[in-house]
Amino acid sequence: MAGHKIYAMSVGSVYPHYITKAERKGRTKDEVDQIIRWLTGYSQQELDARLSDGTDFETFFAQAPAMNPSRTLITGVICGVRVEEIEEPTMREIRYLDKLIDELARGKAMEKILRTP
Repeated sequence: MAGHKIYAMSVGSVYPHYITKAERKGRTKDEVDQIIRWLTGYSQQELDARLSDGTDFETFFAQAPAMNPSRTLITGVICGVRVEEIEEPTMREIRYLDKLIDELARGKAMEKILRTP
C-alpha cells in the first residue's frame, strides 16, 4: 500500500466530504471536528491550519500531536476491509477516521464514537 494515492491527497480536499456526509444525516461540522481532534490530538486551531495549508494525509497523521490510544477499539468494516486487520499504519489511521465519520453519519452517540468508557 505504500505510495497509495490517498496519502498524497490533501486532508482539506476530503474534509468537505466528511462534513457533507455528516450534515446529510443531521450531524454537524463541530462533531466532525471533535472526532478528528479526538483521533489526532490536534487543537481546533491546528486542525484548521492543516485543512487550509494543503497538508496531505500521510503528513497529517505523521505529525499528529497525540494519536488517541483508544483508536485501537475502532473495529468493523470500511470499504470492504476490516479496519483492525489493515497492516499499513497510515492506511489504518485513514480508515479509522473514515469509520468514525461513518458512525457519526449513522446516528451513533458521540460517547460511543469516541469510545468513552
